[in-house]
Amino acid sequence: MTMRKFSIGAMGFIVAAVLSLPAIARAEDQPHMQAALDAMKQAQEHLQQAEHDKGGHREKALMHLKAAIAQVEAGMKYDTKHDKGKKDDMSDMKH
Repeated sequence: MTMRKFSIGAMGFIVAAVLSLPAIARAEDQPHMQAALDAMKQAQEHLQQAEHDKGGHREKALMHLKAAIAQVEAGMKYDTKHDKGKKDDMSDMKH
C-alpha cells in the first residue's frame, strides 16, 4: 500500500468519525428519544419481514412507522438547534 492510499483511507476514516459525532451526542443527550427511535426502526424491520397477507394493515403500519421515525428524528434535530429550556408543545396536553 502506498503512502497516498494510506493517507486517503485514514482521511476517510477521520471524516466518517467526525461526521458521526453529532449523532453520538444526540443519542447521549436524548436517551429516551433515541431508544424510541431504535425500537421503531426494529419494529419496521420486523414488519418488512412479515408475511404480506394482512389485508393492508402491515403496509399501513409501515407507513405510520416511517412517519413516526421522521417525526422523532426531526424532534431530535430540533432539540439540538434550539433552547433546551423551552417546553415541548404537547407537554400541556392531557392524555
